This record gives sequence, C-alpha cells and structure tokens, in this order.
Amino acid sequence: MKMAEFEVRSEIAGIVRTIEVAVGGTVARNGALLVLESMKMEIPVLVPQGGKVKTLLVEEGAIVAEGQKLAVLEI
Repeated sequence: MKMAEFEVRSEIAGIVRTIEVAVGGTVARNGALLVLESMKMEIPVLVPQGGKVKTLLVEEGAIVAEGQKLAVLEI
C-alpha cells in the first residue's frame, strides 16, 4: 500500500537555523519540523499533518524563499 505524501512549504523567507526532525523521524501534528530565522526572529515551521519525514530539501544555514518546498512527509 502506497503512503500518501504531504509537502511542507515555507510561509516566509528566511534562513534555516535548526532542523528538529531528521529524515526517517516522525513529527506530530502541529509539531515543529524546523526553525527559520527571519528579521532576527526564530519562527518554527509547524506541520498541520503529522507523519514520517521522507525527504528534507534544505539544510541548516540555507536561505529559503516564501512558498519554497522544505520537506516531504509520508502520512
């Protein structure tokens, strides 16, 4: 049976400060996947749908744009 996938996208432009859940790890619904820094504030990227991290498309220190895909979760 194929698992459904959910794309996690950035709601803001910023810099990836920390990745909270590695590939293969699980993140709970409304849990933090990673933390972005924007305008000297740290903003957690929360996932509305819990699941297993299939792919991370960014690394710590990366600059991301608003709407950029950050990760794919298996749900």
